[in-house]
Amino acid sequence: MTTKATDIPEHPVDFLVTGSGIAGLSFALSAAECGKVLLISKADLDDSTTNLAQGGIASALAGDDSCESHAADTLESGAGLCHEDAVRLLVEEGPGCIDWLVERGTSFTRDSEGSLDLGREGGHTRNRIVHADDLTGAEIARALLAQARAHPNISLLDHWMVVDLITPHHLEGGGRGDGGPCYGVYCMPCREDGDWRVRRVLSRITLLATGGSGRIYLHTTNPSISTGDGVALAYRAGAELANLEFFQFHPSALYHPDASNWLISEALRGYGARLVNDRGAGLMDGAHPLRELAPRDVVARCIDEHLKRSGESCAYIDCRHLDQEELRRRFPNITAKCDSLGIDVGRDPIPVVPAAHYQCGGILTDLEGRSSLERLYAVGEAACTGVHGANRLASNSLLEAVVFARRAGRAAIRELEHADVPAGRIPEWDVSGTFDSEEWVLVEHDRTEVRRLMWDYVGIVRSRLRLLRARSRILLIAGEIEDYYRRTRLRPGLVELRNLVAVAYLTIKCALFREESRGLHYRSDYPQRDDDRWHKDTVVRRSSPGETSTRDLP
Repeated sequence: MTTKATDIPEHPVDFLVTGSGIAGLSFALSAAECGKVLLISKADLDDSTTNLAQGGIASALAGDDSCESHAADTLESGAGLCHEDAVRLLVEEGPGCIDWLVERGTSFTRDSEGSLDLGREGGHTRNRIVHADDLTGAEIARALLAQARAHPNISLLDHWMVVDLITPHHLEGGGRGDGGPCYGVYCMPCREDGDWRVRRVLSRITLLATGGSGRIYLHTTNPSISTGDGVALAYRAGAELANLEFFQFHPSALYHPDASNWLISEALRGYGARLVNDRGAGLMDGAHPLRELAPRDVVARCIDEHLKRSGESCAYIDCRHLDQEELRRRFPNITAKCDSLGIDVGRDPIPVVPAAHYQCGGILTDLEGRSSLERLYAVGEAACTGVHGANRLASNSLLEAVVFARRAGRAAIRELEHADVPAGRIPEWDVSGTFDSEEWVLVEHDRTEVRRLMWDYVGIVRSRLRLLRARSRILLIAGEIEDYYRRTRLRPGLVELRNLVAVAYLTIKCALFREESRGLHYRSDYPQRDDDRWHKDTVVRRSSPGETSTRDLP
């Protein structure tokens, strides 16, 4: 059922979930078996990043495939930074999670014999991509959301966003200032009706499934809600983060003024489409043994280098040699979108450019979704489980979300009986000393400046000079925003900007710290991979000296 603001309980809920994508919904359905769940979504419940996932969900299901092969491909893509124990869990529990999704109403595409139709994407050596045509994420989200709406133990609240995590720092009478248990959140409605009062929601267990932070970049496939909220919230509360320098740029976002945030799935290249320049010459010939199916970082850098060298505005995906009837059957969403823009895929190559797509780092968790703060869990793109390493293997993200969300749900159930909340010592949000401001144009200006400087200086190719310039400007903006935040009545745009600036700063910090090139992190001043010094996670925590450190992999 959908909850109204007036229905927010005064007493602590058992489980508080922030985010209505595949990760949040999978956790909610698992935890609801043994407790009451309140799920908060910043946008419409069916408007998560999951809905935009086209390609599919990877799992070793075919006769010629194996968990060992899936694991090997994941480790190869991760460039030496994957946690092998996390990868093993992913691939071994993957087939069972596919069954779990089907049992909950997900309708995947099947072949003429009724078996799952398995595709192939970049970095995979076998056909193992389960899909629902080219709208896989939307189909999974539809099925899970229908289950959540029908569940008597799950309440849903849309158009609300979290402002802050409640920790001992907030307790009346004082508390520890170094993190500690999470007791819930302060949150606010974010509809455009002007009712932006911050309210307190107490919980015994809190889950962050807020998605990624693609909106720190000027060009991104992510929706407007992807402002890194979970990472920023966890950082301010004192939780450990890891590997934020590894941001995946999708090689093929549609390049068209009327197609903002729209990507062309690499499943199209897996089907046989080619990357070409404006003269029809192949871009990936000789660049990598897998050519069009090379890992995403390789393909994105190849396109980026071509554009900078040639001065061309975009590259192209050429489908003209493929069976057009079968192409339209297999990719109805992509071909329909191209048709709507006047691009006939049988006659015209599809213009594409790289765009920020997926955050491989995030809130550092164990194998059951626990963060370094008691009672605070994280799953999905907001989390860093160790699966993706320095470069996410295509279509592993949806699988990771389900595998670790279900594991987190079971772990949270076990922790529930020992999770007390000192409700009487947690105050309501304090608005004293603040005022209403009309200078919101400054907020929008800062948002645009942050996104542009991140794209120019902290993008596909980086250097110390570029990173230092970006850090200097980000620190100035962060100071302005923090001052404004403390003096002004909160609005959703300001909360988002504060989070966006925090994640941009942390990304720069981690990128400066890692003096090598590995996976998605490419530095022109350190172009080689250095396993002797940098075979480690980059771990950052607010309370640690110097903020950034490294830790040897398990």
